[in-house]
Amino acid sequence: MIADVPAERPVLATELSFAGRVWDLRTDTVDLGESGVVTRNYVHHTGAVAVMALNDRDELFLVRQYRHPVRTETWEPPAGLLDLADEDPRDAAARELFEEADLTAARWDVLIDMYASPGGSSEGIRIYLARDIAEVPEAKRFARSEEERDMEGRWVPLDEVLASIWAGSICGPTLLAGAMAVDAARRSHGATLRPADAAWRRPPSPLD
Repeated sequence: MIADVPAERPVLATELSFAGRVWDLRTDTVDLGESGVVTRNYVHHTGAVAVMALNDRDELFLVRQYRHPVRTETWEPPAGLLDLADEDPRDAAARELFEEADLTAARWDVLIDMYASPGGSSEGIRIYLARDIAEVPEAKRFARSEEERDMEGRWVPLDEVLASIWAGSICGPTLLAGAMAVDAARRSHGATLRPADAAWRRPPSPLD
């Protein structure tokens, strides 16, 4: 088995180039030793969680949401930022499932951890498998706003999601990684799953 190797290079200088509403842009001067000193710009991200909610019919609950940078309404699992200090990632995932899907789950496992784009962003994403699903009563549902107000939610068979990936008709990274991880868990009868509180090599956050 291989593993990523945590490694720090000396940061000679760091600058907050842009402070955004959701994440920041930093510029670091990094000493790479014999390779020289380089300047790197990157998105300093809070990190995120995503939820692959799976029902007894082997269907995933997905939402379709407008993503302005790619000018596309992408199908995605319920997901959100880890932008509350000291919030447990599983609690954040449960919050996003409640807010975006009007669902709760009694059973949680870790499917996969990933870096969204490690060459330009510090965003780490933990994707959970949520099962034993229940609907939130209508009177207790979260009032969605802005980009989330009109987003569509739908139960989609896992096999249909996988076929859409191979056809190239869906491209969101959390859905691609999450759906393939759910399929791996299905094929291994759960052997690939980790406990909901499994250790996570989460990159440093602006909230740290």
